[in-house]
Amino acid sequence: MRVNYQVHTTPQFRILSDGQIKEIFFATLEVLRETGVRVYHQEALELLLEEGAYVSDDTLVHIPAAMVEEAVAEAPSRIVVAGRDRSKKIALERNHIYFGTGSDCPFVRDPYNNERRRYTYEDNYNAARIADSLPHIDFYMPLGLTSDVPIGTYDRHQFLAALQGVTKPLVVTAVDREGLADQFEMACEVVNGEDEFEKAPLFVIYTEPSSPLEHTKEAVEKVLFAAENNIPAIITPCPSAGGTAPATMAGLLVQALAETLSGIVISQLKKEGAPVIMGGVMTIMDMLTTTYSYGAPELSLLSAGLTEISKWLGLPMFSTAGCSDAKSPDQQAAIEGAISIATAALSGASLIHDVGYLESGLVGSYDMLVMSNEIIGMVKRIMGGIPVNEETLAVDVIAKVGPGGHFLGEKHTFKHFRKFWLPELIDRAKVDDWEAAGSKTLGDRVHEKVINLIETYEPEPIPDDVENRLKEIIAQADERHREEEKVALA
Repeated sequence: MRVNYQVHTTPQFRILSDGQIKEIFFATLEVLRETGVRVYHQEALELLLEEGAYVSDDTLVHIPAAMVEEAVAEAPSRIVVAGRDRSKKIALERNHIYFGTGSDCPFVRDPYNNERRRYTYEDNYNAARIADSLPHIDFYMPLGLTSDVPIGTYDRHQFLAALQGVTKPLVVTAVDREGLADQFEMACEVVNGEDEFEKAPLFVIYTEPSSPLEHTKEAVEKVLFAAENNIPAIITPCPSAGGTAPATMAGLLVQALAETLSGIVISQLKKEGAPVIMGGVMTIMDMLTTTYSYGAPELSLLSAGLTEISKWLGLPMFSTAGCSDAKSPDQQAAIEGAISIATAALSGASLIHDVGYLESGLVGSYDMLVMSNEIIGMVKRIMGGIPVNEETLAVDVIAKVGPGGHFLGEKHTFKHFRKFWLPELIDRAKVDDWEAAGSKTLGDRVHEKVINLIETYEPEPIPDDVENRLKEIIAQADERHREEEKVALA
């Protein structure tokens, strides 16, 4: 009889001990109670005051520990999101990992002439189609900031490009509450009603506190609207160590946790059980360049640390990986992307975004996205671990072949070799074959695939009547915005 036998089905990884997590959490509770957070929204202030918080001036709110702990307990630990292809679902729960793009990059490298230019609607549609085609990209955020549409309603146009190009679950941004409301209406058109959206939301809304320790009116309005309409809301602070947060990683985690938990409190006060996701894009301010570094090792450490805190609290986590400070999808981009992808996967974060970012989040790169898809495939294979059982130990097969033999003709080999990870773009050919094929680098092969996808990949189309209705919603939003501008100028 075997006793005290422990099995690891995947690699194991920890950044923080439970004791360290508790220290960070208790320090966060102290910050929320003693220092407080500024909330620039009247309804949110009233909700907080009614439940026991107090205000030391007009907007500075001090939140008791009991309110925080109650809000965390009320928030769901599992959220299911589905794409417009309703079979494409992701379950945001402990240690289930999903990778996706980042959003709102102002620039793209033109895939045909490498010009660095502003994103257009067509660029966003191309990014969406590429993401839809890649097997290891599980969700999509509109990668570019669309520049050739009205400024005040660009979020609706980006959303339409994403819907046209992707059948997978979405994470979106919104200009304001009205922008979120329009996207919610569009999503309900796509999934055939609010009831179906509530069963499995088509998208998650990204919201962002302002570091240090502030919640703007626009951000809070989105959190409240999301709670009221059962839209999962990511509450993601973006502090930089030494700039908008302490220069120590523990101190930054305390501040970031205070920012996201105070947002979760507001959400749960609006509606108990509203779906919320912890987040944090946390890194250093590079003191030589003042860059908000997406390739720094500290970004991966901080993301993994906050993920462990989120799991301890029982909340889904929005993490960061597949991004780089490099200006092109070069060796630096591959190094930084691979390290962050591996660390994020090991941490067990729920939604892992920013795949495809270059130039510290300024360039949304098709090539980086395709290259990262290959890296994610490798990392997912590593995360599968090494199964150990009678079949995989293969003692009988070793005995059959014996010393000096080979395993090529064995049924055991035929059964199991198909489980080997096979690359699509990484080269394993012999040098003669590689030279005969043009001596192409990984970058060459990646870019060829990008061009092929742009020119040939066709996503499942939206029905014409639904697409026409989506365009009507956007046209109405554009007209409202034009009228508001006229009034403002009058």
